[in-house]
Amino acid sequence: MFTIRMGIPEMEEFWEELESKVESGTASKSEEKLYRKIGKALVLLANDPRYPGLNSHEISSLTARYGQKVWESYLENRTPAAGRIFWTYGPGQGDITIVAIEPHPNDKSNAYKKITLSAMGEVLK
Repeated sequence: MFTIRMGIPEMEEFWEELESKVESGTASKSEEKLYRKIGKALVLLANDPRYPGLNSHEISSLTARYGQKVWESYLENRTPAAGRIFWTYGPGQGDITIVAIEPHPNDKSNAYKKITLSAMGEVLK
């Protein structure tokens, strides 16, 4: 079992705002749907990052760019611009840190160049 952390300020703010909207009943239907999808994926990730439905795999171009293994897991599948969760192990043993939630890149040749894991260095501290 892993502890899930929101690793960069943008992720923490995004998740807290989405959670607050859902809990207060002010979320749109699309926000509620996204909240459920992310919540389900985070539970699966915490229990088993290799759960088949997540299709977790390392993204070597992001690993090379940030100097730490960066993994991608499915938030959804068979959907245009299907959501993806980008994450890394750490900083502590038993931790998984979420560093981005993005739509799947459509551009095959430059697929991950547009993915920016801002403040990635902060995850290691």
